[in-house]
Amino acid sequence: MPKEIVNISEAKAQLSRLVEEARQGKTIIIGKAGKPAAKLVACDLSDEPRLPGALKGKIRIADDFDELPEDIGAALGMVDEP
Repeated sequence: MPKEIVNISEAKAQLSRLVEEARQGKTIIIGKAGKPAAKLVACDLSDEPRLPGALKGKIRIADDFDELPEDIGAALGMVDEP
């Protein structure tokens, strides 16, 4: 994690340099009023098409997934109090 925060005014003036640093793997934190506001990182776009089904067999949906627990339904005003 970077230690310094680049002020938004400086980031505007030095955007090309900061983008190049991000492309080289550095994470740039941009701050407003001394507090972190945004993170500038390299964009990792792949030219390979997405392959659907990559998680097939790795995700399980519980049999009671669609059942709303009574206490939650009551808290949301969807059912009478238990």
